[in-house]
Amino acid sequence: MAQKIAIFNNKAGIGKTTITFNLGWMLASKGKTVILVDADPQCNLTGMALGEQTEEDEERIANIYNTNSNIKTGLAPAFESQPRAIKAVDCVQVGNQRGLYLLPGHVGLAEYEVTLGIAQEFSDSIQSLRNLPGSINDLLEKTASQFNADYILIDMSPTFGSINQNLLAISDFFMVPTIADFFSRMAIDSLVKVLPRWYAWAQRASSLKILKDAHYPFPDIRLHFLGTIIQSHHIIHGRETAVFQTWIEKIEEAVATKLIPTLKQNNLMLPERLYIEQGINGNLSLTKIANFNSLIAKSQEHRTPIYDLTPKQLGQTGVVLENNQAKQEEFKKTFSDLADKVIGLTSYAVCA
Repeated sequence: MAQKIAIFNNKAGIGKTTITFNLGWMLASKGKTVILVDADPQCNLTGMALGEQTEEDEERIANIYNTNSNIKTGLAPAFESQPRAIKAVDCVQVGNQRGLYLLPGHVGLAEYEVTLGIAQEFSDSIQSLRNLPGSINDLLEKTASQFNADYILIDMSPTFGSINQNLLAISDFFMVPTIADFFSRMAIDSLVKVLPRWYAWAQRASSLKILKDAHYPFPDIRLHFLGTIIQSHHIIHGRETAVFQTWIEKIEEAVATKLIPTLKQNNLMLPERLYIEQGINGNLSLTKIANFNSLIAKSQEHRTPIYDLTPKQLGQTGVVLENNQAKQEEFKKTFSDLADKVIGLTSYAVCA
């Protein structure tokens, strides 16, 4: 059964999409079958994976959407009362990476936010809307089964809306990406307040007979925290510059003293020994990612991870090329180590 990993933070502009794309590609390169799910109505992951640089790219994307292969049309049977059942989405292979697929996003996914929110209030409307809370899980499970996926990576929007509440509740694991700044530090405080409420809601949803007996049953709760990712910091002579180091320390302190205790109280942590065995420290920082600089633009242009860009794709020569190739090797090691930790934690958790 595929492991669903939600990549979430309520703060925008922290590189969730870049992390999802690069991590998914790395997991696939290690022999895993991975489905990238674009659950953000901004559709940045879809644009990165499929390309939107030229008219030819846009025409290809339009053709894909005309086949109804996206998250909104996949959920339409439940949300639009269509006379058919939800079925697996025909995902799109990403680039030339074997075992990596995209479940495209849709701007109109946001249209389902209000209806799902009403259903998840468990009010008098729950009888007529009982199929909605479990519908997203049903879509992902059926799609994962069709592709025999090992992992589903879910790129979520930066909101505390009902769709994100649902996505986190049906996931097996989640990680929190951040950047080294004041607002990411604030976002940790928000997570500390909201996640316990979401977990309490998920526990109630999974215990309600009306949702268990629905056409799309709401699953049991299996959610656990993998850790944080801190990125967009600058390195000089092998060390973070002072301003970034200050915010890195503040974020790690907030995670260690506020977020982790809250998650422990709500049974959202894995056993401590599993983190230790993967070399993850007490503040559960999975990795730190340096600033992508100009490489991110090339990655988006060629729909290729930063670490796999060829010299031809970089379009550079001499010292500039050598410097960027050195950075690529750093990023490759970073994402390889991150993928190994994800595989280790999720494998141990399944066996535990």
